[in-house]
Amino acid sequence: MECSKATHIWDKNNSWLEELEFLKSIIVKTELEETSKWGGIVYVLNGKNVIGIAGFKNYFAIWFFNGVLLEDKKKLLVNAQEGVTKALRQWRFKSKEEVNEGDVLNYIKEAIENEKRGKTSKPEKKMPILSEFFQKELIANQKLAAAFQKFSAYKQYEFMEYIESAKREETKRSRIDKIIPMILDSIGLNDKYR
Repeated sequence: MECSKATHIWDKNNSWLEELEFLKSIIVKTELEETSKWGGIVYVLNGKNVIGIAGFKNYFAIWFFNGVLLEDKKKLLVNAQEGVTKALRQWRFKSKEEVNEGDVLNYIKEAIENEKRGKTSKPEKKMPILSEFFQKELIANQKLAAAFQKFSAYKQYEFMEYIESAKREETKRSRIDKIIPMILDSIGLNDKYR
């Protein structure tokens, strides 16, 4: 099966081209619309993300954006990043032969029905993070404090989490040194990924 250059976007290893085309041939039987987000293939319903597909080093996968809400009677779904990923679930395959079209369609149809009913996993409200080290910087530098206040609460949270996730004091200080110029230039921590 011949694949277009666009295939390479969602199979960075180019190991699963035929398998991903096979998944696409199944998904096209649903009412989902194909789009591209974050350099990958995502399928949406009324503009809402439902599933995506991708090739990785050791497997190819379908991921369900609200997979945590699926019944998963066959216990096929995994949390790709335990403790980090809340709603997303993956169904991993190591060969085309592992893909059972009927099962795949059943899982996708359940995900579609959940989306139609507005059944989604709400993200937990994040508790504010305070950084003593960064607070000292804000007190000492009014220009920095003013620039920091211009960011949304979410972006402020990202900065604080970035600093406070470091275990060592030296690392926290080096992270603060890294983000100060970004803040002064009105650049969010993860802006380049958005």
